[in-house]
Amino acid sequence: MNNVHGVKGAITSENNSVTSIMDASAELLNTLIKKNKIIQEDVAAVFFTTSPDLNAEFPARAAREIIKWNNVPLMCGHEMNKKDALQKCIRILILWNTKKNQGEISHAYLKKASTLRPDIS
Repeated sequence: MNNVHGVKGAITSENNSVTSIMDASAELLNTLIKKNKIIQEDVAAVFFTTSPDLNAEFPARAAREIIKWNNVPLMCGHEMNKKDALQKCIRILILWNTKKNQGEISHAYLKKASTLRPDIS
């Protein structure tokens, strides 16, 4: 029986541009997909958030256009505007139907986002 588990990750974008946000989002998604061997048919939904300073593009666009996840529900939002929070940060939460236990799932924190979870970066 499959259970729904979360696969999480974060990455920083070089700047607030369409290209930079798309590239960073695709890099993080590809990393999570490869580390966990995720296939589109097993993904229930994906949530993307960005720090408030990133608004040039929706990170979900990378999932649709680069990763080709055309049948996965995707949603974007902004993180809280907390003082001293990591800037230019994209976070992803994949809700994945899998037989793996939560402890077997690999998460990814790339670039400057590695400071968010040094224990698993």
